Amino acid sequence: MKLAILETGRPPGGLEAKFGNYPSMFARLLGPEFQIETFDVQAGELPPAPAAHGAYLITGSPAGVYDPLPWIAPLSDFIRAADTSKMIGICFGHQVMAEALGGHVVKSEKGWGAGLQHYSVVRSEPWMDPARDVAVPASHQDQVVVQPPNTEVVASSAFTEYAALAWTDRPAISFQFHPEFAPAFAQALIEMRYDVVPDPEAAIASLDAPNDNERVAGWIRRFLEA
Repeated sequence: MKLAILETGRPPGGLEAKFGNYPSMFARLLGPEFQIETFDVQAGELPPAPAAHGAYLITGSPAGVYDPLPWIAPLSDFIRAADTSKMIGICFGHQVMAEALGGHVVKSEKGWGAGLQHYSVVRSEPWMDPARDVAVPASHQDQVVVQPPNTEVVASSAFTEYAALAWTDRPAISFQFHPEFAPAFAQALIEMRYDVVPDPEAAIASLDAPNDNERVAGWIRRFLEA
C-alpha cells in the first residue's frame, strides 16, 4: 500500500545519524507492506494535489503550529483540502490537523510531557483492538486545548485531554503520542532536553516499562487498510 509521509521536522542534534529520520521510523513501525513517499514540508514540498495519494501521515516537528513559519499555512490549507484521503497526524501532525480543522493549540502551562505516558481509551473505533488503556512514549509541550468540530476523543489522560482524535466527517485520525519512538530514541531526546523536562530521570526510567507502540501501529495499519 502506498503512503505519503509529510515530514515536518527532523531529529535534533546527531540523533538522525544514529536512529534515522522520522519517515524511516514509521517505515519500521508499519512494516514493509507500505510503499512510502516522503515530502519535506519544511522545504516547501507538498503533494501536487490533495487527492494525489490515498493516505497521508504528518510527522512530529520541533515547530509550533502558531510559529510564523512559511510552510505551516500551506500545510494547513492542504489538510483542509485533502478531505477524501486518509490522514494520520502524530504529535505536531495531531496539533496542526486540529488547528487547521477548527480546534486550537497552545504552548501549555503544564510544561513538558516526556517519557512513557499512560492514556485511557475512552472510545473504541473499528480500526482498534479492545484496550482499556495504552502506554506510549511522548515528547511535547504544546497541547490541543479546543477540540476540533466533527471529532470524537479516542484516548485521554489527566495531562493530555485530547490525546487521540477520530474525525467523523473525513477519514482522519491523530495521536499526540509517538508510537514510532523506540525507547532508546525517546531516552536520547530527554537527555538532550534534560534542563527543561521535569524530573528527567523518572521520565527516562519510565521507558523501561512495556509500551504499546506495536498495538498503536496495528491501529494505524488497520485504519489505512480498511
